[in-house]
Amino acid sequence: MIDTLVAYWPHFLAVLSVVLGVPAAIHATMTKQEVRSALGWVGIIILSPILGAVVYAIAGINRMRRSSIELQRLQLRDRGPEPEDEYDVTGESVARRFGQRFASMKLLGDKVSRHGMCTGNRIVLLSGGDMAYDAMLGAIHRAQRSILLETYIFDRDPIGLRFADALIAAAGRGVEVRVLIDAVGARYSVPSIVGHLQDGGVTVRVFNGNIVMGLRLPYANLRTHRKILVIDGATAFTGGMNIRAGFTTEFAGEARARDTHFKVEGAVVADLFEVAEEDWHFSSREVLEGEAWSVRRSIGRRSSTLMRVVPSGPDRTNEANQKMLMGAFSIARNSILIMSPYFLPDRELISALVTAAMRGVDVEIVVPAVNNLTLVDRAMTAQFDQLLKGGCRIWRATGPFNHSKLMTIDGRWSYVGSSNLDPRSLRLNFEIDLEVMDPAFSQQVAGQIRPLLAQAQPVTLASLRAQPFATRLLNRVLWLGSPYL
Repeated sequence: MIDTLVAYWPHFLAVLSVVLGVPAAIHATMTKQEVRSALGWVGIIILSPILGAVVYAIAGINRMRRSSIELQRLQLRDRGPEPEDEYDVTGESVARRFGQRFASMKLLGDKVSRHGMCTGNRIVLLSGGDMAYDAMLGAIHRAQRSILLETYIFDRDPIGLRFADALIAAAGRGVEVRVLIDAVGARYSVPSIVGHLQDGGVTVRVFNGNIVMGLRLPYANLRTHRKILVIDGATAFTGGMNIRAGFTTEFAGEARARDTHFKVEGAVVADLFEVAEEDWHFSSREVLEGEAWSVRRSIGRRSSTLMRVVPSGPDRTNEANQKMLMGAFSIARNSILIMSPYFLPDRELISALVTAAMRGVDVEIVVPAVNNLTLVDRAMTAQFDQLLKGGCRIWRATGPFNHSKLMTIDGRWSYVGSSNLDPRSLRLNFEIDLEVMDPAFSQQVAGQIRPLLAQAQPVTLASLRAQPFATRLLNRVLWLGSPYL
């Protein structure tokens, strides 16, 4: 047998390469929606026999099969009364308040997101970790029935332990507590916070993997980047903020990283809960039901903030966030104001922004001067020229790293949440964002961005061209790998 293997090993490898490569190439051809992506993967599979097929199986399959979601949605329909008609939003009402172009955005959202636009909501902007964590911890301490937390990073540091102890205390007083942490994010601390929570009696699951054995293949590259905290089915927190001491003045001082989070109440809380519950069910197979998990769906007519929950990810909501952005850029008339720590839009989004700028829209993009991910920052820099040539303006915000993901258009429409403007958020990660139509809220979002412009440094074509050739070449090489940075 061994002699046969030694004599014919080239033939065995050739057969193995065909057996693995042909199905992989067929899968890439039949499932990829972009010809460049399909050609790239087929090329890797053909030019790297066996290895290419293995790499594709691990990193190239971008869709999760989540057959349990539809069943859970049906179960959710029996969870309680649906929102009353008075909280529904019609295209006619949006057109009267904001104009027909925003009614078109409402229609787009109806088709892209399974969650409708609703009124009867309140949203409070929480600037920085000190404000956000205090509000979140206060809500956890006051919880009486249930706490559902989903997050990407939950560090085992002073802030993480403070959250963990608050959750443990809540579970100890009889509150139903569920915590879902991404398998990649759970590894940011060694040892992980998971053990501490479990020892304290909190029910914890890790999304798409586990701490000891590693990620779940072939979906190792797919992560939940969502940040959702729902308290008693009545109050929710969401946005871009992970649980880390580095975002607080208490532990990081003035060098703390900046971020923005949001507290919401009203009909939209039910939709945030539904998204987090689906992810919990996918990871644990547990259905959250009973009085403890009932949802308060309205706060009354006194609040008129129009909001919609937009989940996205490599399942049936694939590219929902990108479609929302494309629509918003197309209806802008006066201004597009964007703040993102990782700004790597694809060619379609770049074209939409450049086209808006050529129509006379003031397009301002703010990114950090100092980034926590050097490779991403270099890849970002490599494609800035495409935007600058089209009339967009890019600014490097000085000061500590800012992790905020904020966008507002024409002072009326805002889009905030967990999504970065990069390939990972737009196609690989599970994200959660809020569409908000409200002039007052848009002013608050702009108020987080515009003060940074006063001290920001403009990025110019001249400054990009003045970089050494070796630097520009390295940036472009890193840019080639941007879909997986």
